[in-house]
Amino acid sequence: MAELQDIMNHIHEGHDFLLSGGAGSGKTYTLVEVITQIIRENPHSKIACVTYTNAAVMEIENRVNHRNLHVSTIHDFLWDCIGNFQKDLQLAVINLINDGVITRGITDSLPLPLDYYSNRDEPATIQYQEHIQLSKGVISHDEVLVVAKYMFAHYKKLNDIIQRKYPFVLIDEYQDTNETVIKILLEHFKKSNTRSVVGFFGDSMQCIYDDGVGDIERYIHPNGDVYEVRKVQNRRNPQNVIDLANKIRTDGLIQQPSDDGRAPNMEQETGGVKAGTIRFIYTDKEDLKLDAVRDYLNKEEYWNLTSDGETKELNLTHNLISEKAGFGTLMEIHQSDKIIDYRDRVKKFVNENGVDTDGLTFGQVLEKLCQLYTDPKNVKKFTPTESMKPFIDAHPELMSLATTYDYNAFLKMYVDKDQLVDDKKQNEGEEAKKGSNRSGLIKYLYSIEESIALYEDNAFADFLRKTQIKIGKLEDKRRLKAIITEISNSTDLSIGEVVELAQKYSLVGKDDVLEKYKMTNPYVFYRVSQVPYQEFRNLYQYLEGATPFSTQHKTKGAEFDNVFVILDNGNWRNYNFEKLFTSEDFNNSVVKRTRKLFYVCCTRAKNNLAVYYKCPSQQVLEKAVEWFGEGNIIKIG
Repeated sequence: MAELQDIMNHIHEGHDFLLSGGAGSGKTYTLVEVITQIIRENPHSKIACVTYTNAAVMEIENRVNHRNLHVSTIHDFLWDCIGNFQKDLQLAVINLINDGVITRGITDSLPLPLDYYSNRDEPATIQYQEHIQLSKGVISHDEVLVVAKYMFAHYKKLNDIIQRKYPFVLIDEYQDTNETVIKILLEHFKKSNTRSVVGFFGDSMQCIYDDGVGDIERYIHPNGDVYEVRKVQNRRNPQNVIDLANKIRTDGLIQQPSDDGRAPNMEQETGGVKAGTIRFIYTDKEDLKLDAVRDYLNKEEYWNLTSDGETKELNLTHNLISEKAGFGTLMEIHQSDKIIDYRDRVKKFVNENGVDTDGLTFGQVLEKLCQLYTDPKNVKKFTPTESMKPFIDAHPELMSLATTYDYNAFLKMYVDKDQLVDDKKQNEGEEAKKGSNRSGLIKYLYSIEESIALYEDNAFADFLRKTQIKIGKLEDKRRLKAIITEISNSTDLSIGEVVELAQKYSLVGKDDVLEKYKMTNPYVFYRVSQVPYQEFRNLYQYLEGATPFSTQHKTKGAEFDNVFVILDNGNWRNYNFEKLFTSEDFNNSVVKRTRKLFYVCCTRAKNNLAVYYKCPSQQVLEKAVEWFGEGNIIKIG
């Protein structure tokens, strides 16, 4: 492998390096080969391999097993670097708080004394956990980045120690790495007399997260000290997808099919690359249902869009998927509750005008505002907007409930879509990531479904360990079967009724998190409780990767036989599919972001790709012909 030899030559010269490769080029395979060769040549040297997700950590650990290889996510790596230096760590956190760099989670008056953590009856150590609690010395993901940056910038000795510990530092998916980390590795490391070799593996065209560095062009030789090695062969995609991807890229990296006859995109019988199919499907009818497009793909292209494994339908957002996948009400509650929106509107007016709300309910605050502010211009600012009114008028019981809550407690009732859909898997075999932003209620419902799944899979030992159910006699078994059957087969039970059943019959162990959620977020708990339990079961199937649906962002790193891409912005201004096809301003942030996401989506296809665009302009169609070829433009309806 030519790339491996080039990289090893740079390592022998002490050069930092970058392996750039397009989608499906086998960058992770090369990373593993580099690790293996380094271990072979330096069996006693430690290697730090840093990657973006816990799933990637597991993948690399499964491929290479060696005592001197340390594989971790970037946050875990940084914490491993700084966590043992408690004296300096405490001082760094205090200085960052006092300088206004760390601002969230602060309850004490500023400035904090420099002995804030040490001068107490029980001195606090700085810990890294999922949730921030600065008074107890607990920092979270965001703080680890800024604290590490501060320490590497201020303590030259730390750079010495880490580089002596890890002579080799390898960064997988570098484009998604926070710029802070890049500065540590390529700027602060240079302050040391000891120099590690730092290697980057990735593809700037696949940077689809806003907190990623994107590229490291300014560090590339001859302007910098990082030597680039390009990997141009593609082992995943058929020829037609490769050709399309080359037209989408803007950085000059042109891929070609693999020359390895064993590569997945090669025809085993002929030794040639698979042709594959690409289709640009459109309609000029606003009312055309997506089912018509799915019918075309199923009947004319011989796809199976009900398949959950080898075919994926990619939408921009979870919101665009929720109705199709059957959890639309749950998404609406977590994404666009109009009473919550109205509460926030009232909060803004209250804060701007310094209205005293101590001891008042939300309803009493509204009454007070009506008494204090009678001018129509002011009244308009704290009454529901035109978009809020239909929902509030249609749900008087919800509005009535909201008015009973203590105003300041109501403000703390937090709801967000990540509480619902965080940690989605691409397929049923994928491991869940470390930690989750799901709410206590959603986690509890998940436990119910997991318990049911264990029972239905006849994993009774695991089932009994997970639950608090005691099985002593035949009648207990019959009762348990009846409970499981009632929950699994009923279409009438609400989520609230299922929670009551689970608690009554100990289907899920006692959960303080759920009780805390009910106490702190009663409004959302009430709303979710009224939703049919079948909606949550649909959500569960979606999150477990058991449906053909995925967001376009979540599909990164995955691959499927057939990929169906829906080009719909969904009112998300960060993306614009019209400009994707019509704008030549590749430096425009929206165009650049959309183009990269489109590239990622298209290159997931191992055999067939279809892209759907509703009511495109003539300019869009002209570009589609240029990219896809005239014979691949299909009009529906």
